[in-house]
Amino acid sequence: MNRVFSSTQRHLIYAGVALGALLGATSAHGADVVPANEAPLAVAPDEGGETIVVTASRRRDEDVQDVPVAISVISSEALEKRGDFTLGQIQQQVPSLQVFSFNPRNTNINIRGLGSNVALTNDGLENGVGFYIDNVYFGRVGLSQFDLVDLQSIEVLRGPQGTLFGKNTTSGVINISSRKPGFAPELSAEASLGNYGFRQIRASASTGIVPDLLAVRLSGAISGNDGFLINKTTNRRAQNYRNESVRGQLLFTPHPDFEVRIIGDYAKQEQDHVLSVFAGLHTTYADGTTIANNFAQRAARFPGYTLPAFRPFDRVGEADGHYQSNMEGYGVSGEVNWDFGGATLTSITAYRWWDWNPANDGDSTSLPITTKAQQANRQRQFSQELRLASKGNRTVDYVVGAYYFWQIVKGYGASRYGSAAALWNLPTANQTIANAALNGFEANSTSTPETRTFALFGQTDWHLSDALTLTTGLRWTHEKKSGAFNQFWVDGADLSGFTPAQVTAINAIRTQFNPVTSFSTKFSENNLSGLVTLNWKVAPEANVYASYSRGNKSGGLNLTALPAGIAPEVAPEKVDAFELGFKSQFFDRRATFNAAAFWTEIRDYQTAITEQVANTVNFRQYIANIPKVRSRGVEGDLAFTASDHLSFTASASYTDAKYVEYRNAPQAVENLNLGGIQDLSGKPLSGVPKFAWSVGADANAPLGGLGGRTLSLYAHADYAHRSSFNTSATNSAWAQVPGFGIANARLGLKTEDGLWDVSVWARNLFDKDYFLNLSAANTGVVTAQVGEPRTYGVTLRTRL
Repeated sequence: MNRVFSSTQRHLIYAGVALGALLGATSAHGADVVPANEAPLAVAPDEGGETIVVTASRRRDEDVQDVPVAISVISSEALEKRGDFTLGQIQQQVPSLQVFSFNPRNTNINIRGLGSNVALTNDGLENGVGFYIDNVYFGRVGLSQFDLVDLQSIEVLRGPQGTLFGKNTTSGVINISSRKPGFAPELSAEASLGNYGFRQIRASASTGIVPDLLAVRLSGAISGNDGFLINKTTNRRAQNYRNESVRGQLLFTPHPDFEVRIIGDYAKQEQDHVLSVFAGLHTTYADGTTIANNFAQRAARFPGYTLPAFRPFDRVGEADGHYQSNMEGYGVSGEVNWDFGGATLTSITAYRWWDWNPANDGDSTSLPITTKAQQANRQRQFSQELRLASKGNRTVDYVVGAYYFWQIVKGYGASRYGSAAALWNLPTANQTIANAALNGFEANSTSTPETRTFALFGQTDWHLSDALTLTTGLRWTHEKKSGAFNQFWVDGADLSGFTPAQVTAINAIRTQFNPVTSFSTKFSENNLSGLVTLNWKVAPEANVYASYSRGNKSGGLNLTALPAGIAPEVAPEKVDAFELGFKSQFFDRRATFNAAAFWTEIRDYQTAITEQVANTVNFRQYIANIPKVRSRGVEGDLAFTASDHLSFTASASYTDAKYVEYRNAPQAVENLNLGGIQDLSGKPLSGVPKFAWSVGADANAPLGGLGGRTLSLYAHADYAHRSSFNTSATNSAWAQVPGFGIANARLGLKTEDGLWDVSVWARNLFDKDYFLNLSAANTGVVTAQVGEPRTYGVTLRTRL
């Protein structure tokens, strides 16, 4: 039963709001269109472009050009132009940002090549990129995979932000702000239809309940499609999804200097999917030696089974097991702001839930090998932040505060094997024994990592002159983590007819695959983060800054069945980051050019290790520290408003990310015959494209009046490219993803006041085939996640 309200009720609410907006509108006003790198929180200057105001960088309203931090700001108008509503789509606008999402739980976010190893997923570990919505930290980045609705802006802060954000922001921060309630009546809605069964309804409404005292805002969305893949085993479409989300807000302003904002939200996602398609097959290692018990040899043992075609862009999978990626997220937060005149006291209290319910076929084939391989989660978190920030008009400005965070992630794992498991995995074993061991055998596990964090922080801006500002900051963090792991057998063949020796052999096989184990662990740590930044205003519209930051990423817990000798505790990362930046505006502020050069070093980098269990065909994955990695590079952003009717944007990044010291790395699968260890020192860090860039253009042309309203024709186009990168923690040549570029376009007609707006659009306009990731197994088979094909459709919008 739904915890909030029924699916039918949600549909009626969304449809009613959208229909009323689309059909009952009689008057409207429109939002200004701003370049793609600008935020709507803007006050127009006397002439030229706009002043873009950001709040995330130093916890006060500031012109983004005056902030000595590399920031990409994406406005709600830019999101509408592109039709972006997921974080995966937004990364195309920010070359330094990369989102890997094998499924919502297995989501990793990187900025400048750092944040989380591409193969790294662990309930006892957090990402190195902080993800915030309305000033609330989200402990599990899987929550970022819900649709984004009714936004004010998205700020991507690049580089360590440990002083003010603190909690695991060694690589940067994604700070998302939703639109606040307003006292003036406001209503907006849109409906979209596209190929592959795409459908979407989005709506929001705001109004004052008591003038100047109480206002409310409601927003919601439904979206989905019928899927891009075909499962030939079930003869059904796959990779389809359905998202539903709703947010309600109250704004209480009993005094001009005091406000309370209460936010409640709920989101649900249901997805049936074939996780991977077959992309390639290798029967020999890199040196030509035959891979023993390779995929082709295993398949040949089953006369009725035909090898896959290994044409990944046919988008055909063949899994026989049930697949699903279902999740729910909901939460409530309260933000109180009290303006004392020279400073503002802010309190943010939040409680959140996230439930993840997957189902996976562990082998991706139509054979009953591993019929279940999944990990469900029940996550709960509470956070409290209290801070005092000056208004930014003193000789010395400051922010001081305290922060508390609690989280528990309850994990429920399940592995089950089918009738083909024995012959597939253990061809030389006694098949009577092997079948009794594996056919119908199921092992479950539970894990309970719990985190408690307390921090004190402060940051000061010393305005040494009108042109020179020195910023210093410190954050002290105390963190405790504890957890327990239990793995146990719950089902299997009846062994009553076997001898004690045979039972011992059967249990030995089961132990190879899923050993019975139980342990608990805990640790605590104290960390100090800080920064020093010097900002020089070399001209009225140009700044140069230099900064040094020290950051920390929390240690973690390996709550899984570990190989012998591996400790369950994972050490924290230590980050040293240097940055040199330049920000400028010219041509009467119609042109903005910002650039930054960075150098970041991480000691005790947390990475995924895949290790073969001795004397078995099985591998186990865990998290470990490696001595040192480094990321360095340059970034640039350009926005140019050529006229009132034409504007351009461009962004680019060069990232050279390497393992500085990693002498005992696991061997890549194509070289497993050479031994279990390789030296990756000096080799590229996995998951990082060296070059990434994007360009965009917007044009509009007034067409005259119709019914007393001015019509405008508008167009948008953008293109984003990423160079090749590797999606294996071992830098396997079989997991090297080729570079690719994606073009998107939109053409529309609207009234200037926003009463109605109709547009046609296309994503992946040229139907480019590309991989999101490649995964190479020790059997020589390569599986892949493929990118979406060309999609197109029509959108109707209205705004009152």
